[in-house]
Amino acid sequence: MSIRLTAGETVLTATLDDNATARDFASLLPLTLRMDDLFKRERYGRLSRSLAVGGEPRFSYEIGDIAYWSPGLDIAVFYAHDGESIPDPGMVILGKIDHLGADALKKCDGAVDVAIEVID
Repeated sequence: MSIRLTAGETVLTATLDDNATARDFASLLPLTLRMDDLFKRERYGRLSRSLAVGGEPRFSYEIGDIAYWSPGLDIAVFYAHDGESIPDPGMVILGKIDHLGADALKKCDGAVDVAIEVID
């Protein structure tokens, strides 16, 4: 499933993985999340409810990953790598930004509203 993320003038597309957590996330779309910067590596925003968690937790990430971190009900989009691992209980990868465009998110100042919608 393809989605679009829009933050002001920045528009990114992504492909969601086929797992229970990604499907549950897709059921919430469209939605707008207020996303803050964390560690100059990711944008994260809090969901209004928890998602179904399935699959193996991951403790590392790649640039462009879209992930769910259940303790904070947070969705994260990674735009840089700082070499640090993700703390317990890890995260579930929901999908990936297409064409390595995630670095466009580092240009946004402060917290930004990100609209997320299904495009197919």
